[in-house]
Parts: sequence; structure tokens; C-alpha cells
Amino acid sequence: MAEEQKVIPIGSDHAGFALKTFLIKTLEKEGFSFKDFGTYSENSADYPDFVHPVAHGINCGEYEKGIVICGSGQGANMTANKYPEVRSALCWDVEQAKLSRLHNNANVIALPGRFIDFGQAVDAVKIFFSTAFEGGRHVARVNKISRVIQ
Repeated sequence: MAEEQKVIPIGSDHAGFALKTFLIKTLEKEGFSFKDFGTYSENSADYPDFVHPVAHGINCGEYEKGIVICGSGQGANMTANKYPEVRSALCWDVEQAKLSRLHNNANVIALPGRFIDFGQAVDAVKIFFSTAFEGGRHVARVNKISRVIQ
């Protein structure tokens, strides 16, 4: 499943630490490889400190897709979407993950560490990384995402 990308950047705050650890441990057994940008414990930490390196790596083309996690997923998602080449999607199930790739060409999956079953998170990540962008009518829409009206 992870053949299309050699290394996946991943970052979380303290509220996402347990899920991040579980994802890495579980998915490495299936061939995924990760660059862990932290945090490295459940001690209180600020999600932007760990999301910015993931989003920056995608924005500059070092990585193709990444994973960010915080308690609700919202803050991590908002932080990642500050970068013009990042399309982060908050996903709480497999269907959201699949549609975010098919229709939005999302390149970051944001997960709600406190609100998602860990098994469901694994399935969502697998679908996210194995689903291609559908293209077609969605291309024009995706191209409008970064356009700012002045």
C-alpha cells in the first residue's frame, strides 16, 4: 500500500501521541515508512510545532503526502492548510479519507486523536495512501482552492 511513497511524514501533539505511535507501529508491519516529527510523549505540547514540519515538507515537495494528528484534528488541519501546496482533509472514517483523495486530491490526512477508533484510523490511512485522485471535473475545483480573491 505504501509503494507510491517511500517515507510518510507524521506529526502530532500530546493528544495525538498514542494514535501516532499506534499508526507507526501497525503500518510499518505493512511496509509503510515514517519520518516522525514528534511529539515524542504525552506531555503537553503545541500541535503547530509538529504539524508545520510535515506541511512544510509537503509544500516544498520533499514528501508527497503526510499525516497530522491532534485531539480534535481541527487545529492540526487548520495549521497544515496554511501552506499553499497543502490540501489537508480532516477524516474520521474511511469514506472521508477516500473522498478527500478522489475528489479533493488531499495530500495530508488530519486525524482526531481523541475521537477516532484506532483500527478505523489505520483503515482510513490505508485508503488515503492507496486512493488516486479521480481528476476529471474535480481538477478545476482543486485548482481553485489556492486562489485568493483580492
